[in-house]
Amino acid sequence: MNVKYSLETLNKKEKTSVNNIAIGADHRGYRYKASLINRFAIEGHTINWIDVGTYNETRTDYPEYAKAVCEKIEEGEAQCGILLCGTGIGMAVVANRYTGIYAGVVWNEQVARLSKEDDNVNVLVIPADFVTEDEMFDMIYAWLTASFLEGRYQKRLSMIDE
Repeated sequence: MNVKYSLETLNKKEKTSVNNIAIGADHRGYRYKASLINRFAIEGHTINWIDVGTYNETRTDYPEYAKAVCEKIEEGEAQCGILLCGTGIGMAVVANRYTGIYAGVVWNEQVARLSKEDDNVNVLVIPADFVTEDEMFDMIYAWLTASFLEGRYQKRLSMIDE
């Protein structure tokens, strides 16, 4: 796997306050989820993955995993979450029904970074059918190392939450 940002580089260059990340996938996102969890463990990153499933490629229904990730965040067990499925759309629809959850579907590194900077996305949704594994790693790196810009962006989020 050729990933331009190793997690060792992430640890040395940029610290993140994220320690617990809830992660879930349906059958179409399972392989990427498994690769992500294994890659971060191999690199020795300090992230504690809270894996809510699925655990194989047998057909399953995405709402179950989106709900489980959001509940881990609501309960305070996770600071943020990652969801993987075919298009990402259904997972985002489910996640955005939860108060305090800002889920965004991302398809490249720039969109992932901006999702955090502009919209404080706390659940990253990845369309596994439309991105490569390397792109997935780049998007997650960009999202984890970005910071919310607040100011006018916070004002907009407050308008949503009214």
